[in-house]
Amino acid sequence: MNKKDIANIRKEFKLDNYKMNIREIFNVYVQKESGEIYHQVCQPFQMLEQETQELFLVNFKKVLTGNLDAKLFELKFKRDVDYSTQSILFEGLQSDSSDWQDNMIEIVSKMFANTAYEFDTVVTFIRAEYRKATKKRNLESEEGGDDEVYSSQIILCSLNKTDQPKKALMFDYIEKEFKSYHVVDPIINMDSPLSGFLFPTFNDNAADVNHILYCAGKANQPDFRFIEEVLNCEDIMTAQDDKDSFDLILKEVIGDEVDSRVISNVYEEIDKVLQENEEKEESEIPTLDYRDVERILTVSGVENVDTAKVEHAFKSVIADEKHEFKASNLVPKSIKISTKVADVTISPTDLKYVKYITYEGKRCLLLEVDEEVVVEGFKLESGTL
Repeated sequence: MNKKDIANIRKEFKLDNYKMNIREIFNVYVQKESGEIYHQVCQPFQMLEQETQELFLVNFKKVLTGNLDAKLFELKFKRDVDYSTQSILFEGLQSDSSDWQDNMIEIVSKMFANTAYEFDTVVTFIRAEYRKATKKRNLESEEGGDDEVYSSQIILCSLNKTDQPKKALMFDYIEKEFKSYHVVDPIINMDSPLSGFLFPTFNDNAADVNHILYCAGKANQPDFRFIEEVLNCEDIMTAQDDKDSFDLILKEVIGDEVDSRVISNVYEEIDKVLQENEEKEESEIPTLDYRDVERILTVSGVENVDTAKVEHAFKSVIADEKHEFKASNLVPKSIKISTKVADVTISPTDLKYVKYITYEGKRCLLLEVDEEVVVEGFKLESGTL
């Protein structure tokens, strides 16, 4: 799945939406420490009060919010796993309400088999029919739109913590006095899911039951136990892991010291790959192997680069010379240069305008600019080195 596919699904979580028909919702309340189920209830989603529906819809959107490989991860199921989560979910898509609940309880059991939280949790499952128009409606012919749609059954899960409400001071309008107010019922935190998932994933509008979209609680902090033991999926690398490994490979090939123009050129070349992919409107994110990295370093001005050197760097850093980096993970949004005097934030492709020089025996950062520099409303005087 790419970010556009995810956004298309996320935007359909709204009230009374034909394109996202949520048939039923199954809530399971799990007690802290013991991991025992205290209560479970399944009901048609439309039977909930409208305000409650809205709270859940916001929560479902949260599960599908975040950057790929940082907060959201498309995982591949392992093969040859006894009663795998993949088979449980696949059965759940097709079974009746009673069997579906049994399927989801199996997943809840996996979640809490080796994990104990310090707070009560609520696991929410929904089954829904997701519809997407095969083509946009033509305003002149009035063809397209909902005339023909792709239709797929989905299961979405959200794991949420509960918070104990704080004591508060209230004003009683009837008695006209101030009172302490304390609610004993736990509050379910719907804004920050601990984790969650969507099954199946989608590729070119086709459902892919061999993959699942996993949501981590925090960016670049996936729960690897959850991925392996609960979802039964293969290992992953986060976007940050990918970037860190790429940086180490660059150091291995280039060395510790490098001209700012070279690094800027490297990011420009990777950005070109991403732009070309967008122009072709390809759904798969482009990847870079050691041959691509060799080419990028060569055209960026790095001397004495050869295949053997880059391949060796791959082996020494990630022990796999055939590893492919996702290009989208390698270009930072901005680069921060920190000094005792000031912090400078700059675009990666503009790094070539920064020079590190020695002037009158002092180390200096030289920043090339096209416009006048204004500080506190004053134009700075221009000098010549």
